[in-house]
Amino acid sequence: MNANAADIYQFDDAGALLETHLPLPRRSGKVRDVYEINDSLLIVSTDRISAFDYIMPSGIREKGNLLTAMSQFWFEQLEVRHHLITTQIPASLGLDFNTGPLEGRVMLTKKAAVVPFECVVRGYLEGSGWREYQATGKICGNELPAGLTQCDPLPQAIFTPATKAEEGHDENVSIDRMIADIGEEMAFKLRDLSLEIYRSASQYAAKRGIIIADTKFEFGIVDGEIILIDEVLTPDSSRFWAADDYQPGRAQVSFDKQFLREWLTTCGWDQQSPPPKLPPEVIEQTRAKYQEAFHRLTAPSGS
Repeated sequence: MNANAADIYQFDDAGALLETHLPLPRRSGKVRDVYEINDSLLIVSTDRISAFDYIMPSGIREKGNLLTAMSQFWFEQLEVRHHLITTQIPASLGLDFNTGPLEGRVMLTKKAAVVPFECVVRGYLEGSGWREYQATGKICGNELPAGLTQCDPLPQAIFTPATKAEEGHDENVSIDRMIADIGEEMAFKLRDLSLEIYRSASQYAAKRGIIIADTKFEFGIVDGEIILIDEVLTPDSSRFWAADDYQPGRAQVSFDKQFLREWLTTCGWDQQSPPPKLPPEVIEQTRAKYQEAFHRLTAPSGS
């Protein structure tokens, strides 16, 4: 494939990779550029970061590498069928330009029929779940005890699906809505699988000093079987807290983009117009949060 590398990659002033344009059929999400290769997908994790449904004009350098490595780690750690084939750039593509910026950012995956729901599991009371509980005493139809405070552990993890919006906010829904759309058997299979993955990952993370407060999974169908797709258990898709600083009744020290969200709510941005350029200190502190989560979860025990 003949292509000019200058037309392939777009970086910001700090060297974060914002966009890729490989000479392949392409679609783009908030963070990933996805390319179709026959019955496979080549997923490229850029350094884009989003918050409040906006993509920030500044990237977080090497964030895409961390997301890819963490997803690969969890796909290998979890005993569940998944879509990942390799994290190497397929030689069969015959790319004849500099592929250096892609190294460590790509996942070659099976192409799946995507289930049109995000499968969210919550073990603690925070975020939109906390707000809904304050208003109704429930989360997505799940009855909860009275008197819980912010970030309290739930009596047991709960499944709270959400619709996948093409634009704007995803909508939290009850499992009844999910059943109506995809059928009872499929909805209950996804619920049970999501809860089991969350339990397994939470037990592992607890040994590494991290609480997984909540997370979202995406699933697809290949040859009639449910497989785990997209990213999994990264700081973009999960709320990671420091166990040694955990205290219910307040916001927690986190290893995700909550730091960025908090800055955005205090910087004067109205969340209705294009977001501001991120200051270097916000970029670096966000980057450090992602790096610490990755190190805590994946480093050999004792290191």
